[in-house]
Amino acid sequence: MYVVMDIGGKQYKVQEGDVVFIDKITAEEGDVITFDKVLAVSQEGLITFGKPTVAGATVEAKVLGHGKHKKIIVFKYKPKKTYRKTQGHRQPFTKIQIDKINVAV
Repeated sequence: MYVVMDIGGKQYKVQEGDVVFIDKITAEEGDVITFDKVLAVSQEGLITFGKPTVAGATVEAKVLGHGKHKKIIVFKYKPKKTYRKTQGHRQPFTKIQIDKINVAV
């Protein structure tokens, strides 16, 4: 069984036991979070799509930690000119583990 869920405007295909890196959310390490924006559920070969979400479907996940991804370098330049600019940032993330998928029949 897997589900497609929406977290922070991004879609993730997850199963029970998966570890997923999502955009940083305000939760402490060890907290259990419930996500209710489930867009699709695949169960025993049958796929159920929501309009826009599947009614009664939730996903419970445990927060494993917070951190930052590798640095992304943004380099801007204009050819034949002396314009060069280097910028970069590290995107913060939250690491979660999918514990349980609840689907109301």
